[in-house]
Amino acid sequence: MTQADFVVVANRLPVDRTPDGEGWRRSPGGLVTALEPVMRRAEGAWVGWAGQADATVEPFDFEGTHLVPVTLSASDVELYYEGFSNDTIWPLYHDVIAAPTYKRAWWDAYVKVNRRFAEAAAEVVADGGIVWVQDYQLQLVPKMLRELRPDLTIGYFHHIPFPAYGLYAQLPWRKQVLEGLLGADVIGFQRVADAGNFARAVRRQLRYETKASGILVPEGETTRVALAKAFPISIDADSYIELAQKPEIQQRAKEIREGLGNPRKILLGVDRLDYTKGIRHRLKAWGELLEDGRATVEDATLVQVASPSRERVDAYVQLRDEIEMTVGRINGDHDTTTHTAIRYLHQSYPREEMVALFLAADIMLVTALRDGMNLVAKEYVASRVDNRGVLLLSEFAGAADEMGSALLINPHDIDGMKDAIVRALEMPAAEQGRRMRALRKRVRDHDVEDWSQDFLEALSVFHEKASSAAAAAEVTRGDDGSAPELEPIDETDAG
Repeated sequence: MTQADFVVVANRLPVDRTPDGEGWRRSPGGLVTALEPVMRRAEGAWVGWAGQADATVEPFDFEGTHLVPVTLSASDVELYYEGFSNDTIWPLYHDVIAAPTYKRAWWDAYVKVNRRFAEAAAEVVADGGIVWVQDYQLQLVPKMLRELRPDLTIGYFHHIPFPAYGLYAQLPWRKQVLEGLLGADVIGFQRVADAGNFARAVRRQLRYETKASGILVPEGETTRVALAKAFPISIDADSYIELAQKPEIQQRAKEIREGLGNPRKILLGVDRLDYTKGIRHRLKAWGELLEDGRATVEDATLVQVASPSRERVDAYVQLRDEIEMTVGRINGDHDTTTHTAIRYLHQSYPREEMVALFLAADIMLVTALRDGMNLVAKEYVASRVDNRGVLLLSEFAGAADEMGSALLINPHDIDGMKDAIVRALEMPAAEQGRRMRALRKRVRDHDVEDWSQDFLEALSVFHEKASSAAAAAEVTRGDDGSAPELEPIDETDAG
């Protein structure tokens, strides 16, 4: 069996089946893009599900990476993925915007599938290797992997928010999940507040000591230090800049504007169809602006791209019905024969078409009620090579921590959102340019490769320093400044 010094463990493999079902193609998405250069350099392996229930696929190589498929049955997909991952953890970790469902059968399936992933990783990683586990579907894997392979260095990155303790405490299996995550040496989060929420939950539930540089984890008769730290994820900014500069993409942007009747302003929302994204709030604000006469369909159009998501989960079926009913009502009230209030697109688009939409849009609406990061905000900014356009950004998205030059909004405040949209519609070009240049500098200075390097450097440094008891104590103190640091933890609940 092929063994690798560096292994990524994620719910999905970084490839999708080709339409003819005969081959594979690289999946779109930030994580795959971020880790591709790392995997190539390390000749690494990637453990994940192939995306089809009951499909048994043998390990294979793809573009320099050894792929190790994990088989999931239809029952596993229903209970572990659609059930516990997306109907328990997802709503709980997103501030209970929708009510989480707690089912013991779902938890049992989650434990079983996590163990399957851990065992697959343990088999493929070389002695003393590094394993990087990704996201909320696999929160138990770090501990399971440590028990199977104590020789490994283990990292975990949490792509979604980690909730405040008062919400997290609802989870019946709260201690088991914390213990699972603490199997990692470095536990990465999108925001400082998420790392603080995690450390607070550890203190309250497990009574472990937490210090500015980490969490003291009892392990037999010894104590190990685990770091919990913010590593905000980003995008491959250069790829968006390159696409935005192509004449055919710029021409496509003009065609999009013409197809919408050449309104003075185009507003754009691009989201998975998910209740965390604030799409209903956005539509309500836009409908009221039209109703109030503060905007007209001749003057401005909202384009809403809502890509299909979790279509077998009841909450998502209901959400789609509500959104499409709202769009129909607003369009019925305000459309003319030549202009539309909302162009609603329930489908996914290739990156080239998305960049054309970004170039066509004068205002980008990111109104998430809670979001780990929201990479669409960064994609829009990177694409605006003309230094024009306005980003309206929810303060509840992780991107708000880095993108203070956007118009920050509270999506629950409909009147405030309406005022911000009007301000964006009327913003002078000079102010647009000033704000957009600052946003673009941030996105270019901290791209997705920086994110992966930052995390892996922290993991590497920590592993070296924790190799002896004396070094472990040095990490705890952080006196020399070279060890990864956990920002000081505020004892009040961090939302």
